[in-house]
Amino acid sequence: MANRDPFAIDEWYHCYNRGVDKRKIFEDVHDYERFLLGMFAGNGEMPVHISNLKRSQFHEVFKDDSFERGDSLVEVGAYGLMPNHFHLLIRETTEGGIARFMQKLCTGYTMYFNTKHERTGALLAGTFKSKHVPDDRYLKHLVSYIHLNPAELFDSKWKIGKGDPHIIKKNLEEYRYSSLPDFLGRSRLENSVIGKSLFDL
Repeated sequence: MANRDPFAIDEWYHCYNRGVDKRKIFEDVHDYERFLLGMFAGNGEMPVHISNLKRSQFHEVFKDDSFERGDSLVEVGAYGLMPNHFHLLIRETTEGGIARFMQKLCTGYTMYFNTKHERTGALLAGTFKSKHVPDDRYLKHLVSYIHLNPAELFDSKWKIGKGDPHIIKKNLEEYRYSSLPDFLGRSRLENSVIGKSLFDL
């Protein structure tokens, strides 16, 4: 983190990382759900150890209105999870919030993944990368970029303009591991992962 500019309150940042040696970091639906659970449960001042929760399953935690996290560290504006990497658009709401949120998220997920898949060592390619979002124009571009990122999973020709736009659109709208369904007004458990301040973009 030595080369990273300091984060500032109320500023948006594109934070991302990929698997070490470009390896898969999400092997199945449970891995994706565990990462999303970390984004929700880890976004608070209170320490939360998901493995210690009496009901630590994805659906149970998201349905539990009494779940306590304390004041949020960040606002998650948008996200996209891919088999070997992730993109997050986040705004710092508490001093040091982004660094704490990302540390909790990435460390917790790595520990879960290594235990589940019986491996040791680093899962992600070093510390997360970040880029400041300087203006609204770039912010809008970034929301679109993050939500379009999974298109390559559905049609490898989309980047050269030869993909089927109807198939891509349908699959993107139904992709569970992105915040696009939330922006489209779909009601789902994952709604609580992100804030609502960007919905009018």
